[in-house]
Amino acid sequence: MKPDPEGDPGDQPTQEHQAPEITFDEQFYPARPKRFRPSARRSLWRRRADRRGDEEMADNREYVEWLVEESMLHDANRLASQLSGSGSMWQNPFAHPDPRAAVERASVWFTAYPLSFVTGRGESYLSALADRRLWEAFRWIGIEGVHTGPVKLAGGLNGRRLTPSIDGHFDRISMNVDPEFGTEEEFRMLCATATEYEGTVIDDIVPGHTGKGADFRLAEMAYQDYPGIYHMVSIAPEDWELLPEVPEGRDSVNLDADTEAVLERRGYIIGRLQRVIFFEPGIKETNWSVTRCVKGVDGVQRRWVYLHYFKEGQPSINWLDPSFSGMRLVIGDALHALADLGAGGLRLDANGFLGAEKSAEEEPAWSEGHPLSEAANHFIASMIRKMGGFSFQELNLSMDDIKVMGESGADLSYDFVNRPAYHHALVTGDTEFLRLTLRMALDMGIDPASLVHALQNHDELTHELVHFSTVHRDDLFTWRGEQVRGEDLAEEVRQTLNTRLTGVKAPYNRTFTTNGIACTTATVIAATLGIRDIGLITPEERERIKDVHLLLAMFNALQPGVFALSGWDLAGMLTVDAADVADLIADGDTRWLNRGAHDLRGVDEPSTEGRMPAGRSLYGTLSEQLADQNSFASGLRRILEVRARYGIAIAKQIDVPDVSNKAELVMVHELTDGNLQITALNFSGEEITGSVRSEHLPPGAQLTGMFDDADLGTVDDLRSFSLTLGPYAGRSILVTPAG
Repeated sequence: MKPDPEGDPGDQPTQEHQAPEITFDEQFYPARPKRFRPSARRSLWRRRADRRGDEEMADNREYVEWLVEESMLHDANRLASQLSGSGSMWQNPFAHPDPRAAVERASVWFTAYPLSFVTGRGESYLSALADRRLWEAFRWIGIEGVHTGPVKLAGGLNGRRLTPSIDGHFDRISMNVDPEFGTEEEFRMLCATATEYEGTVIDDIVPGHTGKGADFRLAEMAYQDYPGIYHMVSIAPEDWELLPEVPEGRDSVNLDADTEAVLERRGYIIGRLQRVIFFEPGIKETNWSVTRCVKGVDGVQRRWVYLHYFKEGQPSINWLDPSFSGMRLVIGDALHALADLGAGGLRLDANGFLGAEKSAEEEPAWSEGHPLSEAANHFIASMIRKMGGFSFQELNLSMDDIKVMGESGADLSYDFVNRPAYHHALVTGDTEFLRLTLRMALDMGIDPASLVHALQNHDELTHELVHFSTVHRDDLFTWRGEQVRGEDLAEEVRQTLNTRLTGVKAPYNRTFTTNGIACTTATVIAATLGIRDIGLITPEERERIKDVHLLLAMFNALQPGVFALSGWDLAGMLTVDAADVADLIADGDTRWLNRGAHDLRGVDEPSTEGRMPAGRSLYGTLSEQLADQNSFASGLRRILEVRARYGIAIAKQIDVPDVSNKAELVMVHELTDGNLQITALNFSGEEITGSVRSEHLPPGAQLTGMFDDADLGTVDDLRSFSLTLGPYAGRSILVTPAG
C-alpha cells in the first residue's frame, strides 16, 4: 500500500604556517574527524592584458597575452602554485573510493539546471539557489545536497567575442562563472548557505573536452604547450588537398568517412572510433573535424584535424600528451571548484572517453573502456579526495567499466545499470528485466551504495543498454524462459521503450538519436497510463501520475546509495511544446523538450531572458505542496523520512528474490544494526497479492510496516510471507528476528 500520510577564506594568502586538523583513515580509525579543506584563489594576482591593438591575430602580442589571461590552463597553473608544497595537501586519504562516506555527507540530491530554474527579475541563478526559503523546504523534504549543473562560461571565442554554448554549458571555456548565472561570490554564498543547513553543493568539471575558448584558440596558434591539451594534429600543406573547405563564417568542418580513412592511412589520425555520438548526416558523420587555415605565433600557417567525441565545438582533451597540459587544465578546474569556490563534490562529465588508441587494421579505434580512462579517472578522483571532496561520474558504459572505474576512480557512479530497466518495468508492468539488471550488478560486485539512483535529470531517458549491446552482445541471457543474445535483448528493450513512450500515442515525447527519449518523468508516466494529450490532463489523471511518480521515487530511494531528483520532478513538469524550442531542436537535439522552465518558489516576476520556456507543472510550487499533506512533495518527505530513520542509504543489498507476480519487485537489504529491510513494489495498475520469499529471511521474524508501524505478521518456516500491494504502490518493511 502507499505510504500513509503523516566560510569565505579571504582574498589574501597567509604566510604563517597553519597546522591542519589531524585526520585519519576510517579504515583504522572509525571516528575520523571531518576532512580538511585546503584553499586557494584563482583571482589572486590576476591581471588583464592591456588592449593596445585591434588585430586579433597571432602576431599581435597583446591579443595573445589576452588569450593567455583568459585561458583555463593559465588559471590552473596559478592555482597549483598556491597549493604546491603545502602540508594541507596531505591530510586526507585519497587512494580508494569511499562511496559510503560520500553518501553519508549527502544522500539525497536536488539536481538543478541553470537555464530552467526560474529566477526573479534582477536575481541570479546562484543567488536564487541560495534562497533560505528554498533550503527550508529542502530540509523539510529531506534533500541534503544541491548539484548546481554547469555554471561557468561556455561556448567559444571569435576574436574577443563570446559565442554561445552549443551543449547546455557543457562546452566550458573558462573558470569564470558565467555572469548570466551569477558571480563567484554568489557561488561561495550558496556554499555557505548549504553549510548552514548541513547540506553540500556539488559542482561540475568536464574531463573529456572544452569549448572553443582561449585554450583552443591558443592551440590553433601553436602557442607553447596549448596544442598538447587536445587530440589535434597539424596536416602537412601538401595534404591540404585532402581536406574539405571550411564554409564562410565557420571555423571548422566535419570530415566525412572517406577523408577520415585516408588521413588514417597516411598516419595522421587513429581513424574511426567505436561509435559516432550525435551522428547526423551532413553535420556529424565522424568524430573528426578540420580547422580553417590558422596563422601561428611562429608565423606558420596550419590546418589542424581534431577529435571531438561529441559536437564540433567540443574538442577532446588529450590525457597522454607529453606536455600533460590537458591533465593540468582539468585538475586546475577541480581545484578551483573545491579550494576557491567551496564545493563539496564534483560531477565528472563525459569521463568515460579519456583514452583513444589505434586498433588493428580495418577495426575501429579503441575508444571506450580504455585503460587510460581508468588511469585518468583515478588521477582526477584521487585529487578530489585529497582536497577533501567526493566525486561522481555519469558513465554510460558497460557494467564491467562501471565496476572497474569504481574500484579506483570516482566515489559514486550514475545508475545507468537500472535506469532503463525500471522504466521498462513501468511501461510493461513486468519487472523481469529490472530483476535481471539488479542481480547482475549484485553478482558482479557493484555495490548499490556506490550508485546515484535518479529520477529525471537534464538529459534524455537514456536506454543505450551498452552492457548488452557491445561487450556482451554475443553472451546469452535468460529472458522469458529462453536464452537470448545480449544484442537482441537490448534491441527488444529499446524498441519496447520507444514504441510505448513515443509516436502517435505519446507525441509529447520524442526519441533522441539512438541514446534514448526526450521526456520528463511525468510524461513517461502519462504515456504509460495511455494519456495522449497532456494539455487535457484531468485532476484524476494528475493524481494517478503523482502516485506512479512516488512509486518510482520509492524504487530509487529505498535502496542503498544516493537518491537524486530534479526540479522537473518536484514540480511534476511536462515536456514543452516543440514549437517553443524549434530553434534548439533543429539539429536533432530533442532533449530541449524535457528542459522546460520550472518555478519551485512562486516567483512574482519571473525573468525570461536567456531562460527556457516554461512547461506545465502538475504539482505546483513547493510552498503549495508543503501545505498539502497529499501532495507529491509531502509523499516524498514520508519516503525520505523512512530512508533516513533506518539508514537505508548506507545499507547493504543482499537479495533480489524471485516474485510470485511479474509486476512485483522485492529488494532485501541488511541495515547497519543487523536487521533487514524489504522494499516491495507493484509496477502495475492492479492490486496484487503473493508470497515474498528469501533465504535471508529468518523464520519467526516480526514484519512491521515502516510507513505506518502496521503489524504485517511473521516470516514462516519456509522463509516467506504473504503480502498485498495496491496499484502502483509499495511497502518498506522492517524484519526483526524473533527473541
